[in-house]
Amino acid sequence: MQLRIAVVYGSVRPQRVGIRMARFVTQAFRDRGHEATLIDPMEHRVPLLERRYRDYDAGEAPGALDFVHRVFDQADAFVAVSAEYNGSVPPALVNVLDHFLPEYARKPSAVCTYSPGPLGGALAAVPLRHLFTVLGAPPIGAPFRVGRVHETFDDNGHTDDADVERRFSGFADQVEWYARALKAARAAEPAAA
Repeated sequence: MQLRIAVVYGSVRPQRVGIRMARFVTQAFRDRGHEATLIDPMEHRVPLLERRYRDYDAGEAPGALDFVHRVFDQADAFVAVSAEYNGSVPPALVNVLDHFLPEYARKPSAVCTYSPGPLGGALAAVPLRHLFTVLGAPPIGAPFRVGRVHETFDDNGHTDDADVERRFSGFADQVEWYARALKAARAAEPAAA
């Protein structure tokens, strides 16, 4: 079953290298036969949160929000790719996520973190998993962390690291399982969505 995966990246820093991992994750899901869309706040220019998407009248929301809404509304799963900023989540990622709410209902979320050091941004996973829980997108158990991100992926998101590819495969297996299970449950009880 083909799934729709929304990959949400969270950095707008000029010299960001985590975009490499976001590209890897997006392409890896495509290579597994899914429709994966990368939401990049630098590319899509999501405005600072003044009003949530649902607070706009029809046709009044900024174009970037309309695009992200469509991707999120149709998504079967959400995969966040996040650095660790001061032991937490980058503000640009939180800003993108906070614009929406009903789009997440009963869809799984997963967390990928990275860092230039060896720990792979592990501290960002906890608040990000909590945020997804509050939004209504229950997080899966398996995290995917990559340390030394600048050495692991090239600019296009390619890696020659067999261990990274192996660990991503196990992570993606869990994302797919939960996405299929919750998609079937939503179809069986559409009124509860």
